[in-house]
Amino acid sequence: MIALPEMGQGARRDVDARLAEAEGLAEAIGIVVEEKLPFRVRRPQPVTLFGSGQVERIAEAVREHDAELLIVDGALTPIQQKNLEDRTKAKVIDRTGLILEIFGERAATAEGRLQVELAHLDYQAGRLVRSWTHLERQRGGFGFLGGPGETQIEADRRMIRDRMAKLRRELDQVARTRTLHRARRQKAPWPVIALVGYTNAGKSTLFNRLTRAEVRAEDLLFATLDPTMREIALPGIDKAILSDTVGFVSDLPTQLVAAFRATLEEVTSADLIIHVRDISHPDSEAQRADVEQVLDEIGAGGEDGPARIEAWNKVDLLNEDEAARVRAEAARRDDAIVISALSGEGVDRLLAAASDALRRGSKVLAVSVSAQDGELIAWLHAHGEVLSQDQDGLDTRIQVRLTDRDWARFLALRAERS
Repeated sequence: MIALPEMGQGARRDVDARLAEAEGLAEAIGIVVEEKLPFRVRRPQPVTLFGSGQVERIAEAVREHDAELLIVDGALTPIQQKNLEDRTKAKVIDRTGLILEIFGERAATAEGRLQVELAHLDYQAGRLVRSWTHLERQRGGFGFLGGPGETQIEADRRMIRDRMAKLRRELDQVARTRTLHRARRQKAPWPVIALVGYTNAGKSTLFNRLTRAEVRAEDLLFATLDPTMREIALPGIDKAILSDTVGFVSDLPTQLVAAFRATLEEVTSADLIIHVRDISHPDSEAQRADVEQVLDEIGAGGEDGPARIEAWNKVDLLNEDEAARVRAEAARRDDAIVISALSGEGVDRLLAAASDALRRGSKVLAVSVSAQDGELIAWLHAHGEVLSQDQDGLDTRIQVRLTDRDWARFLALRAERS
């Protein structure tokens, strides 16, 4: 059963859409939702979050459906969680706990599992109080668990801290390896495009269409957790690297924002960000704001961040009037392309826009290349706009328009070949 406390930022969101999202989160790990209850919480109660009458209504619904689990689509303190369990006689988890459960079940890579475990331990560290009813019992010491007089909860907190420290060391090593791989890619002569967006916006479906890959793409929240990269071709650019990333969500647990920062750094180092939006969703604008907020938090927002395009996806789910309105609105902007990743509508325009964005801000440069180095000359033709090409003895002089990043890639490539 799901209880939705309507407070603060919830005012900008459609209540039915929020309930549907909460249900989707629950279903993502196989939970069957029997009932969804929205409540307006004007004054959050420190003991139970909800008012006494609301708690009784929730408890009644739990009894009526014989529910084993109550999901509160909001943040609960450990005390609120424990008191709600006492009063409803059901297991209670909040939004953070639910998302952590999903991530724990879905993480496929070693790094993903490490990040999830760290986030989960960070979350649980402050909630040991709700699990222990025998805190006054003293535990005798065996050295590795602490000496006499140390309480159970103190020992467990210390074990959690030790495990978290070990996980952080392992993640630091993974981050260093990822940094080396990223540096190698940046030296490589290919631009990187990152797909970002709210969870279930259609990123993986678009990724599969563009790359002919078979990344998991389902009508399911958080279907993708670990980043996947494939090469694609763009108009005028023979090769680019496309990255599919974890979906964003409103009220993403702070533990996960921190834990997945290394993964999301793939976005900050991209040459172009394609923000995939579910334009058919009633909360599309609020979802856009959530994504923008996360991009700002990881340093990929604003003028200093990578170039950005919005792909307004799922236009096929709109009726004719709504689709016409969306297309007219996108036509007035130079950074929005209406698409259907499912049918392929607008995908060619998106690729052309991505190519234009990658080439934007280019400069005309004079380059001298050995006439025998046909591969380097071909690279300039593939990644830049060659304006002139003349032979000068054993060298070929080329006037070419390149972006700053492609110029840096060219210099790195030429240095490797010299």
